[in-house]
Amino acid sequence: MTIFIKNMVCLRCKMAVQSVLDKLAIEYHTIELGSVKLKQTLSSDQLTKFNSGLQHYQLELMEDKKKILVERIKVSLVELFNSSDYEMRLKLSEYLSKRLNYDYTYLSNIFSEMEGSTLERYYIVRRIERVKELIVYDGLSITEIAYQLNYSNVSHLCVQFKKVSGQTPSTFKKLWENGEFVWRTCE
Repeated sequence: MTIFIKNMVCLRCKMAVQSVLDKLAIEYHTIELGSVKLKQTLSSDQLTKFNSGLQHYQLELMEDKKKILVERIKVSLVELFNSSDYEMRLKLSEYLSKRLNYDYTYLSNIFSEMEGSTLERYYIVRRIERVKELIVYDGLSITEIAYQLNYSNVSHLCVQFKKVSGQTPSTFKKLWENGEFVWRTCE
């Protein structure tokens, strides 16, 4: 049985889900970003307790097929930003279509319907968040980041960064190094 979980897009989230499963003595095969493969079907009481435990970590079970698809898109983008060079070189539409086995136009329309924003906008904002992570945690140069995230050039990355975050990558880095920046997601 596979259960889909909203907002489960990081290692910390996976650990939270594992903690809830262990506490409730629910056996599972795997915990992946966005989903858990359980060894057996849960009773309604177990589902209620599991969902309650997840809410403590601001996570929740999902049953709506469109919401699940949107969450799978989000998880796929997180995985894309951490993937091989080959996958980063694919067009977003090609990557998502192959990954999720749906036409990109359909994915884009469902995403916009459910999120109230375009898939492309979400992708750009998440890409800039990844740029911030690479600046802060990996100490990469803007040139290295532009290459790793498949920007056409450094200038394109810098223009997009400023448009989304309101500052240049170098200003962001200086503020971070001086302890003057509080991390907030762009959207």
